[in-house]
Formats: sequence, structure tokens, C-alpha cells
Amino acid sequence: MSAYITAQITIHDRETYSKYEAGFMDIFAPHGGKLLAVEEAPMVLEGDWDCTRTIVAEFPDRESALAWYRSDDYQTLMQHRLAASTGSIALLSGLPT
Repeated sequence: MSAYITAQITIHDRETYSKYEAGFMDIFAPHGGKLLAVEEAPMVLEGDWDCTRTIVAEFPDRESALAWYRSDDYQTLMQHRLAASTGSIALLSGLPT
């Protein structure tokens, strides 16, 4: 069953964040990850949306998503994101087809 990562990120240092972006796909794609949406100006239908970037990504399953997130390569790369932004990230289970 598919799994999804959703992230709401507030970037405060674009130069450092660009280091994260530069290495992201090389680590993400081998785990079966697929970016479904990356948006900096979403149309907010309800509530507050204070982040500067929203991401939705799909993985074949939870195990693949967690293998990517917990990988040594991603944990190293993630340090650029942590230095350049704040955010919330969640792992969601897809619905059965």
C-alpha cells in the first residue's frame, strides 16, 4: 500500500536550503520516492498556512519511506534543511485500492 510524506516547511535561509535541494533527488529517487506536489503559494481554502513550502511525496510503501528517511545519506543531507528551515513532516498511509 502506498505511503505519503507531507511536509510544511518555513525556509529562513535559502542559500543553505539550496544545498539540501541539490542533493535531495539523488537520495530520494532510489527509495522509490515520487514528488507529487511542491508548492510555495498554495490556495488556502481554510485556516492558516504559514509555511513557505509544502511538499507531498509518494512511496511504494511505509517501509520504503522510512528506509529513505532513516538512511545515513538522508540524515546527513537533512542537516542542511534543519539549519535553513523549520517545519513539520508526517508519514501517512495510503488507502487500500
